[in-house]
Amino acid sequence: MIYFDNSATTKIDSSVLDTYNKVSKAYFGNPSSLHDLGETTTGLLTQSRKLIANLIGVKEGEIYFTSGGTEGDNWVIKGTAFEKAAYGKHLITSEIEHPAVKESIKQLQRMGWEVTYLPVDKNGVVSVKELKAALREETVLVSVMAVNNETGSIQPIDAIGTVLKDYPSVHFHVDAVQAVGKVDFRIGENSRVDMAVFSGHKFHGPRGTGFVYVKQGRKLESLMSGGGQETGQRSGTENVPGIVAMAKALKIAMEQQSEKQGKMRKLMDSLRQYLSSLDFVTIFTPEESAPHILCFGIKGIKGEVTVHALEKEGIFVSTTSACSSKKQAESSTLTAMGIPKSVAETAIRVSLTDLNTQEEMNRFVDTFNTIYQSFKVIQ
Repeated sequence: MIYFDNSATTKIDSSVLDTYNKVSKAYFGNPSSLHDLGETTTGLLTQSRKLIANLIGVKEGEIYFTSGGTEGDNWVIKGTAFEKAAYGKHLITSEIEHPAVKESIKQLQRMGWEVTYLPVDKNGVVSVKELKAALREETVLVSVMAVNNETGSIQPIDAIGTVLKDYPSVHFHVDAVQAVGKVDFRIGENSRVDMAVFSGHKFHGPRGTGFVYVKQGRKLESLMSGGGQETGQRSGTENVPGIVAMAKALKIAMEQQSEKQGKMRKLMDSLRQYLSSLDFVTIFTPEESAPHILCFGIKGIKGEVTVHALEKEGIFVSTTSACSSKKQAESSTLTAMGIPKSVAETAIRVSLTDLNTQEEMNRFVDTFNTIYQSFKVIQ
């Protein structure tokens, strides 16, 4: 089996799974309990929070644990809107955001918030100039992802942050789910990013884990009421084994990042070079993109047909994002990039981690070439 669908989810690292199992068996106390077992699990949470904060360059008290990217995006967007409604009800986002962002904003739009959707260019990148022009006195949130999950396009987060330094009351939210271990995304003390969302299962951690960075001094309305966990921001008994395992996975993901990124880039460059030689293949991912994603399609062949043809040969890829592939909908990202619907419907996405090998890529190319030649006959 060759697994090239890592932007949908990654296989949990074996050492991370060992940590998860160890904590589940030995440290099963509720962190809210007063006895020693509860205090021990509280200590594990504190250690994990500190490790994650150090890895991304922020303060320990700025990390909040969640169930993953969808919850994190929902909390930041709706929490900002509800907290700052008295100051303004205007939100800015892009046309290529993940459904967790897009649907949260659409829900607020139905509730009376105004939204500006920033277009993207042919490379799937927002214009900083257009973002600046969209800012109003009543703007309370700008939400732009770090790396697009369908094409791998990298958004100008630092440049947006520079613009927003003149708008200190506007929350700046970044969906960083596809960034960890793939691009150099470390927030640091001087970053203008106010909130960033991460998901454990995208970097070989367990599913159902995630964390949100919230800059000290920024206020969000809580969406999860109850026992007051996470300093009252996210109630619910903490998933201690998952959190400890996620912290370990993040540490592994951020070790030797440049070497890992270089390995993925080399594999993708070889694939891009091969695909560029094929007359009936369109490559949608821009040259300057994250190293782990390549989106392309065969002229006249719907993406799901190519996906299933590869699957029969033991190779697993996806159409676009996992959240929309089963709906058999064309990529909203590609449409926003100006690609016609009939062409966008051909898209498939290959997505790697540093664990993928050149041997796997060679087999993929050989298999795809056979499939391509069979489809070429009907062109």
